[in-house]
Amino acid sequence: MKVSFCCTGTHPEPWLAGLRAALPLAQIELWQPGAAPADHAVVWAPPQQFFDEQPQLKGVFAIGAGVDALLKLRLPAHAIVVRLDDAGMAVQMAEYVCHAVIRHFRELDRYAADMQQREWTVHKPRDRSDFPVGVMGLGVLGQRVAQVLRQFEFSVHGWSRSPKLLEGVRTFSGPAQLDAFLAASRVLVNLLPLTADTHDILNRATLSRLQPGGYVINVARGAHLVDEDLLMLLDSGHLAGATLDVFRTEPLPPAHPFWRQPKITLTPHTSARTLRETSIAQIAGKIGALERGEPVPGAVDRERGY
Repeated sequence: MKVSFCCTGTHPEPWLAGLRAALPLAQIELWQPGAAPADHAVVWAPPQQFFDEQPQLKGVFAIGAGVDALLKLRLPAHAIVVRLDDAGMAVQMAEYVCHAVIRHFRELDRYAADMQQREWTVHKPRDRSDFPVGVMGLGVLGQRVAQVLRQFEFSVHGWSRSPKLLEGVRTFSGPAQLDAFLAASRVLVNLLPLTADTHDILNRATLSRLQPGGYVINVARGAHLVDEDLLMLLDSGHLAGATLDVFRTEPLPPAHPFWRQPKITLTPHTSARTLRETSIAQIAGKIGALERGEPVPGAVDRERGY
């Protein structure tokens, strides 16, 4: 069995060494143009040339949870596309989102500004019941985020494409229940996969349905959010602020107005990073399952996009 590694923007040597240790009977090679055919591929941001030269691939394993960019390429028709289920990202995502929610709820940015001005000001505590949190997307990451937010005694709602049951979380599903979900939320966390249906889903119409003083946390994809609509709703006061970790263009261009909006907290797509050792173990297990003809966790439905 041969596995080809083609991951743009990564240092390949640690990945190759880890894959060779995890799959000792396999031939693990760094892809170069013109390479011999492989059985499986481990990829991140591969060029179209890779797939054009490897039409025989049985499995394409992404080293991330999102596969929207991968699905834009012309992939081998019979290859199974597989994403990471978690690989240490769920706990990171829960940390990030809880930090953003609590920072907003406890007005920690306001206190930080006061202290910079040497002002010793104590603000009236807010009522937790006034800050229901809505989580869009109840996959592995979304479920973990919702469950951890419940530990801080926030009222948590969840919305997904199909019905889901999650203990302690009021769930909504499908387009028919989206408005009710938004109206029930003051803080909105986006963890949806990026598909044709979810592109631009965070727009003026949807964000306007959040409760007054709403707060937006986008940790999924930049193309979910219509930038101009967010800025307009911040200027109008309907939204109190936002924490954004993903953007339509990354790195975020220096001239982008997000840099100049004090109500927006920015981070450089770092809410949940791929952990190499955990990812290698998971990918090796998935390759083994595929070779044995067993169901492969994380297999992507190309029609749905996730």
